[in-house]
Amino acid sequence: MSTSEQPLSPADRAERFETVLDAVATRRSWSSVTSDAPSHDELSRIVSAAGRVADHSSLRPWRIVALRGDARRRLGKAIAKASKDRKPSDKPHKAPLILAVVVTEKKSHKVPRWEQEAVASGVAHTVSLLLDAAGWGVFWRTGWYTRHKAMRKAHGLAKNEELLGWLYVGGVPEGKRRGSRRPVDGERFITEL
Repeated sequence: MSTSEQPLSPADRAERFETVLDAVATRRSWSSVTSDAPSHDELSRIVSAAGRVADHSSLRPWRIVALRGDARRRLGKAIAKASKDRKPSDKPHKAPLILAVVVTEKKSHKVPRWEQEAVASGVAHTVSLLLDAAGWGVFWRTGWYTRHKAMRKAHGLAKNEELLGWLYVGGVPEGKRRGSRRPVDGERFITEL
């Protein structure tokens, strides 16, 4: 048994919990980011960790498409095509790295499509949390056009795939401080049977 597989002591478990709780409780969206972005290696490490989300039958029904540089221009053209605009959208240029989150449905008699989409959504949220905890600015973007055929083509989607949305990633602007969000009252969202 490796060190990471050994049970944690109550003190270590409490410390780990507080660290994770703080990271989740202080997460925020950054609608404005700088031109800095995580490297491929850093992103790979984050995606590997995010792949640990609960996944019935370990289907891994998801993938991430990283768009940097000129790929963002092509995405802007696809958004324009879907929106019937003449001018390419400038939205993809609001961040140096865009992570398209794709659900890749796997044939399964046990795991329905909705559950596979939930796994992909869980991966997206976990990637967002990990990027935020690593000091990157992240915001989630969706839209009706995620299911448009221009998006399918732009992202190279197969017949069994759907685009869920994009994580826009960049550096946190200097001088900006972490804003506070109104806390959620957990008691209001818990019911007991």
